[in-house]
Amino acid sequence: MQPSTTSRRYLVLAICCASVIAVVMDISIVNVALPDIRRDLHASVSGLQWTVDAYTVVLASFLVLAGSTADRYGRRRVFQIGLAAFGLGSLLCGLAPSIGWLVAARALQGVGGTMLNPVAMAIIVTAFPDQAERARAIGVFGSMTGLSLALGPILGGALVDGLGWHAIFWINVPIVAVALVCTALFVPESRAPRARRFDPVGQLLMILMLSSVVYAIIESGGSGWTSPVVLGLLAVAVLSALGILLHEPRRADPLLELRLFRSVPFSAAILTAMWGLCGFGAFLFVTTQYLQEVRGLPALTAGLCLLPVGALVMVLSPVTGRLVGAGGPRLPLVVAGAALALGGGASLWLHPATPLPAVLAIYLLFGVFLGTINPPITNAAVSGMPRSMAGVAASLASVGRQTGTTLGVAIAGTIVGSAPAGTAFTDAEHGVWWLVAGLGAGIVLLALLSTGRWALGTAERAAALFEGVDRDPPARVGARR
Repeated sequence: MQPSTTSRRYLVLAICCASVIAVVMDISIVNVALPDIRRDLHASVSGLQWTVDAYTVVLASFLVLAGSTADRYGRRRVFQIGLAAFGLGSLLCGLAPSIGWLVAARALQGVGGTMLNPVAMAIIVTAFPDQAERARAIGVFGSMTGLSLALGPILGGALVDGLGWHAIFWINVPIVAVALVCTALFVPESRAPRARRFDPVGQLLMILMLSSVVYAIIESGGSGWTSPVVLGLLAVAVLSALGILLHEPRRADPLLELRLFRSVPFSAAILTAMWGLCGFGAFLFVTTQYLQEVRGLPALTAGLCLLPVGALVMVLSPVTGRLVGAGGPRLPLVVAGAALALGGGASLWLHPATPLPAVLAIYLLFGVFLGTINPPITNAAVSGMPRSMAGVAASLASVGRQTGTTLGVAIAGTIVGSAPAGTAFTDAEHGVWWLVAGLGAGIVLLALLSTGRWALGTAERAAALFEGVDRDPPARVGARR
């Protein structure tokens, strides 16, 4: 018997939520397994950094391309390809015999994951034509991101302790198998009325810029910032950024729509996403090692120590969504930035013998941050934008989040380096916590600057640049067709 139309819509929502849970959880679930991976595969600190960052670099690089590809060739088709690639990558991660193979498999996971999140959002928008129902569905879907990121270490700890680190990847395989079957049965095919054109040069420049910056940060830990390799990588990153600035304005449908950055709320949202998730990525990377390597806690207990973060995300995310809807993004952004700054500052007092209740109290601040940061970022990114550009703006906000997470792991790993367990590790962490505190303070400042009347006026002027974009590609001098 076929499910009713309403039941079918919510089955589609459940399938999309399952995909985002798997993809986002794999950003954080691996952190709690890093000590075991290090011992089992004899990995260096840079190897551990790439185990996390190979996944997030790919996610950040291909999010926009995946969305436009799905619009052109069919969202269900691309979603199924993404599920298959993510499942295969997960299987290969669990079978990896060395850190090099694990990093490569994580990159394949990222290729699959990048086809799931933006495409799932487009599928949900199509499946829920009623505006009120759609808003509720998007709210449910959006809440899965922060919750998955926070709960990843808890599930990962249980799997590592019970079955070994391989299990954190193998658990994705049955989830993907069920999702593939359900997608074929219940998700309708859809395409955009006008798909954005491909931008291969812009895509290549973006990959070069992101990967070069991350590689330079990781390599600087062993070679130093003045080494020829690091300086060469930074030069590639700068040239790639200049190439983007010169190439993208000439495109009818650019990969990175630079005109969006004329909106102060949008630009601030991207920076907030990068700074905030940079701080949280650094927090997760060093915290799981602190709990396991310094305090000697088993993986499950270390994961449970992050339960306050997940609990606060569950409680605060829906409240924050209502606050943003009623009064705008300023208050939640100020709260999020202040919580991150206080969390970084309080973490400076951590040492090997800090009472565990005090440690958990500090982690509550990071839970407040993660529970209040995501809804206002998305709201600020699309504020004042025409409906035709809302999806692009939201996708670029997601790119900011993934880029921030990637940089946070790279920077944190470089700062703590190979510091031995004990007081040496907590001393080395101080650089990370000063960074986190500074990022939080920066978010507060951005919130105050980007939510005033002048800033909202820039959003209106930027939105006017995209009038009629659904009918025809915007005419540009020298645009290549």
